[in-house]
Amino acid sequence: MEFNTKHKKLTKAKNSVRTPSIARSRLNKKKIITRQRKCACLPENYSVVEFPAIWNELRQNGQLCDGTIMCRDLKAIGVHRAILSAVSPYFKAIFINSLNKGEPEETKIFVDVPSFYMNLILDYAYTGTCKVTAENVEYLLPYADKFDVVGVIQLCCQYLLQELKPHNCLGIFKFARYYFCGELEKKGKMFIRQHFNKILKECNEFKSLTFEELEDILRDDELNVKNEEIVFQALKTWVEHDLENRRKYIPSLLSCVRFGHISFKYFKSKILQWQPVVDDVKCQEALYPAVVFLTLLDSRPGMEADLNDPLARPRIPFEILFAVGGWSAGSPTSFVETYDTRADRWFLSIHMDLTPRAYHGLCTLNNLIYMIGGFDGSDHFNTVRCYDPVTNTWHERACMYQARCYVSVVVHDGMIYALGGYNGRTRMASVERYYPDRNQWEMTTPMNKQRSDASAASLGGKIYIVGGFNGQEVLSSAEVFDSETRQWSFIRSMLSPRSGVSLIAYRECLFALGGFNGYSRLNTGEKFNPQRGGEWQEVTEMFSARSNFATVLLDDMIFVIGGFNGSTTIPLVECYDGDTLEWYDAAPMNLNRSALSACVLAGLPNARSFSYLAKAVPAAGADQAPQS
Repeated sequence: MEFNTKHKKLTKAKNSVRTPSIARSRLNKKKIITRQRKCACLPENYSVVEFPAIWNELRQNGQLCDGTIMCRDLKAIGVHRAILSAVSPYFKAIFINSLNKGEPEETKIFVDVPSFYMNLILDYAYTGTCKVTAENVEYLLPYADKFDVVGVIQLCCQYLLQELKPHNCLGIFKFARYYFCGELEKKGKMFIRQHFNKILKECNEFKSLTFEELEDILRDDELNVKNEEIVFQALKTWVEHDLENRRKYIPSLLSCVRFGHISFKYFKSKILQWQPVVDDVKCQEALYPAVVFLTLLDSRPGMEADLNDPLARPRIPFEILFAVGGWSAGSPTSFVETYDTRADRWFLSIHMDLTPRAYHGLCTLNNLIYMIGGFDGSDHFNTVRCYDPVTNTWHERACMYQARCYVSVVVHDGMIYALGGYNGRTRMASVERYYPDRNQWEMTTPMNKQRSDASAASLGGKIYIVGGFNGQEVLSSAEVFDSETRQWSFIRSMLSPRSGVSLIAYRECLFALGGFNGYSRLNTGEKFNPQRGGEWQEVTEMFSARSNFATVLLDDMIFVIGGFNGSTTIPLVECYDGDTLEWYDAAPMNLNRSALSACVLAGLPNARSFSYLAKAVPAAGADQAPQS
């Protein structure tokens, strides 16, 4: 769905109705004031309206009509003036001739609108709804806006909101701004920020943005880009689309790039050697502060960029990583750490209403975090707690049927599954699942094997679980659960037995990482593609051996967090890039801990509050992450 945002805007002044020009002028003035007060679209608050069926029956039969609308194509439509006036203040003013006191009421008016679109508006007036499609929305919304039929505007905005995609979001955003649809414009801008990388690849309208529109996007703290190289590539693509006319904007656009997060190698080879920069002294002057900053940083290996410097100001992450609980300094903890991937910094917080736990499960569902089961050093829990990151509050949820620590937890089909674990007496094969809308657990088909300290993941509509400990041996076996048939079946066993393993679905494959093989902690990993079957295959080894660690997907990479290396708990974090097939170091946590769990929430409305920009306290010369 493409939008022609260059078409001439429809206004009420263009409508040829039988009222004096001065009256039309007053009417326009009145509506402009109204639109400044309040956005008309309000897609969040939209609800279906039910109108009496008799209204449309009278319309279809042409009965009791007391007005006529003549359309652009000279088709006459009989209407009931009261009904049309009820949904449109504009038509009410025309029909009752409110601007010409003492004059007879109008019964026949002309509208410069095709009858097809007028009938859609009348569909709404008589039934409370009308059919909005990709083919008609671009014109239906302006016509509804022209006649102040707010219900149709809402229908159109709801439709466009559901149709937001990387290839059309720029057009919808500009369209919404053009017609004062404030809520749709706000959601459109949010979508652009969140999907910027895909927009660069898929949206033809990107190259047609104005300089002001592009600059507004690139300067945004909430622009969701994995690295600043993407920002430079974006401005480069835009400029080179019309180099002669856009060359003058390069110095301003270069200031949108946060060069402190770009490697000196890339800066020298891709930016300083870009021909428009080579040819223009003003561009070189604009880049001089970045040259000094990056040269100094490059000359001091191991030195971290000062994030308080404007050149290194981190953006607000779209995804926030939460690491909760775990075993640290000889006892379970209730600490929560959050990770800002744009700043590569961890922030520690104490949640007073959270009891210490380790060997628990953690997952996200509907932008809430669920903490399931676990162990506090003496008791094994069947309890469930739910954290709302927007209100920063924890709440109790229904308890499981069985206590479970070393539990495997996975979200599948909108439900939470708790698999196996240890109840203080035995390792379990039982499985139960949680319905969040009912706040209720139910038992389901048990696994084929008892598994404690295993790990589970959902992929391709099925649940997989691997490894674990059954009380006698460390397992290499793996099983898959089909929720439709409620049957478990074995798949190919892993190459190595693994307890305290982490299983994660990544790029259509299952990755089983680390763990304990019965003799030592492992830094090895292996992957399995369920679509292709076959054997598990080894993947690049991690830097650190670890078991009972946390694993998440963040920035399209696998992050492994903390764990036990065989002699001590560790704070170390590393990430695996599926493009390079390599592991990279990330900033360590503030605490050494194992038996923790972690999860990621995306698109939080209060993401800024978890970011470096909210938590950092500027200090001269400080280049260490401040504590919250």
